[in-house]
Amino acid sequence: MSIVSITKASGDDEQGVAKAVREAIRELGGIADIVKPGYLVIVKPNLVAVPSERVTGAVTRWEVSKAVADVVRELGAKPVIAESSSAGVDTEKVIEKTEYDTLRKQGYEVVDLKKTPAVTVKVPGKGKVFDEMKTWELVEKADAIISVPVLKTHDQTEITLGMKNIKGLISDAHKKDFHRYGVLDGVVDMLLAFKPVLTVIDGTCGQEGIGPIFGTPVHMGLIVASKDLVAADAVGGRIMGYDPKDVPITVRAAARGLGEMDLSKIEIRGVPIAEVERRFVRASETKIEGLPPFDLLFDEGACTGCRNTVISAIMDMKNQNLESRLENKCVVCGPLDESKLPKDMPKEKIVLVGICTKHLEERGVFVPGCPPNNIYVVRGVVGEEVANRY
Repeated sequence: MSIVSITKASGDDEQGVAKAVREAIRELGGIADIVKPGYLVIVKPNLVAVPSERVTGAVTRWEVSKAVADVVRELGAKPVIAESSSAGVDTEKVIEKTEYDTLRKQGYEVVDLKKTPAVTVKVPGKGKVFDEMKTWELVEKADAIISVPVLKTHDQTEITLGMKNIKGLISDAHKKDFHRYGVLDGVVDMLLAFKPVLTVIDGTCGQEGIGPIFGTPVHMGLIVASKDLVAADAVGGRIMGYDPKDVPITVRAAARGLGEMDLSKIEIRGVPIAEVERRFVRASETKIEGLPPFDLLFDEGACTGCRNTVISAIMDMKNQNLESRLENKCVVCGPLDESKLPKDMPKEKIVLVGICTKHLEERGVFVPGCPPNNIYVVRGVVGEEVANRY
């Protein structure tokens, strides 16, 4: 039977968080069976993009990653905290904002994968979407990978926990391929290639609503851990009020034999789910207040980079009192079929965001980029002349 541990932090400081991480790992029987002396171990946090504040539930706080790294060190292995942020995002800026650079000063290795040599690795057998993964030498050399995600919702995949977090171990170009060719089965192909051995979910501060960046913080004070990646996501999702059957990546990973999603077949150690569960607001239930009527068309193939850019650009327009310029317009993101565009809408009313919309260029105002910078999206909506006033 798969085991998932749930622990409560005694405090929100480093000591309280570290104690909860150690207790969660101890409840699993320790990790000496999966982390051996001399191993190179990647500790993979979720540092998807620059958050508004250090602890918002958007990114893994350094206290959790440090605690995991310390457990790895004590087993005689070498931990390396490694990440590549979302496509187009400077990982070093995320490291600085989230204060992971303080760990470097303490002697921990914190690596921006985008600055390291790239390689391609094969997916064992045959993947459903990809037969190979574009990654980095450090990932290829690792003896073990530990996923350290945040407890949060996601605008494409309902939730983003231990399994989807591993997507940060592939190149920016390959991240975009996932959204073009199939993110759900693509994630499962990726897990087969990298075989993470442990998930430790940072549930100290989660995030609900428009994840993975623009949601609302939810302070939970929890750590969730498991050696079964699917079980960890199933329990983490259940804590947020999701039935595992309603989370596509969980369902597909279980169907392909990566772990257990049936909660009746998962042993919970530590705190029962019933004592900590709280229904998180879904991304689909969230509206940005104060906007005029307009259409926002996100194709299922739209990547996180463009989705986040569009939402961020809308936030920028609100901050500059330009949101009225959205009225009766249609903002498109991803490789949408032309038949889904509003019929008879004037070209100047349709804003096409990112290279994936180039095939529709004749139908609207095209904003090139992969992803474009916020300012170019704003200009596409409000017009160059208006944008230049701000």
